[in-house]
Amino acid sequence: MDRFFTRVATAISVAAGQPITFLLAIGIILLWAITGPVFHFSDTWQLIINTGTTIVTFLMVFLIQNTQNRDAAAMQAKLDELLRAVTKARDQFIGVEHLTEREIEMIRRALEREVRSPDKKASTTKGTVDRLLNRF
Repeated sequence: MDRFFTRVATAISVAAGQPITFLLAIGIILLWAITGPVFHFSDTWQLIINTGTTIVTFLMVFLIQNTQNRDAAAMQAKLDELLRAVTKARDQFIGVEHLTEREIEMIRRALEREVRSPDKKASTTKGTVDRLLNRF
């Protein structure tokens, strides 16, 4: 089921991002607007576009979230591999995306201070994440 959903979500995401899809959406809205006088701008006429756009929006939220989750996970895996492969990289940063937002912000601020520090090369890299979190 996961593979099927991933394939469908990817296909729809790719299709939704194409210029032709945007033009098709504009065409549907124009067609709806043109038919307004024919249907005397009735409540049913308005309900058609409202219902259609609500359904499309509702479904697209899930597809976009799925795509973003997969993209973020893939990017994180690639970054983790770079951290693992680069000899001088601090591999303690692998998995920091699982920390709380507050902890990540603390690490980010500490890293910025560390980079500005004149003795930045002298500091040890052992236990970097724990050391940065313990500063607060």
